[in-house]
Amino acid sequence: MPITVEKTALDEVLLIKPSRFEDHRGTYVETYNIEDYESNGIKVKFLRDDISTSGKNVLRGIHYDNKTWKLIQCMHGKIFFVVVDMRSESPQYLKWVSFDLNDKNRYQVLVPPGFGNGHLVLSESCIFHYKMSEYYDPANERGVKWDDVSLGITWPVSEPILSEKDSKTNYI
Repeated sequence: MPITVEKTALDEVLLIKPSRFEDHRGTYVETYNIEDYESNGIKVKFLRDDISTSGKNVLRGIHYDNKTWKLIQCMHGKIFFVVVDMRSESPQYLKWVSFDLNDKNRYQVLVPPGFGNGHLVLSESCIFHYKMSEYYDPANERGVKWDDVSLGITWPVSEPILSEKDSKTNYI
């Protein structure tokens, strides 16, 4: 099933819209087919798949590193997903873009290395799926405070639920 790939306000960050098949039995979505991605110029080798689950108002992020490509999708529920250009040499440095990802649209976001990402759960619960091009390396992991004023992200909640780790990240 073909995919539609759209450019976003941030160079290299892509919005991917998988095809859907629906009938009286339900919905079918092919979430990844290497041939479809490569024919659209996406030649990333993914090494692992991860899933996280969270409840309403949980905010994870903003996380990034300088090696890993991520392919993000909300499998259940609804999230406010943000991508921030954290590459200090980039003309887009600290610019961000947001997406409404949910289990109805099944949209995906391709996040390149050097771009931070975070998500806020808007539904009662969420299942968040991501493909990664690198194995986890804590030495390469970076984080930025979700409410850093230099980013100016307009989150749809003022007091999210954070992990201990995310609550201790630094401002820029």
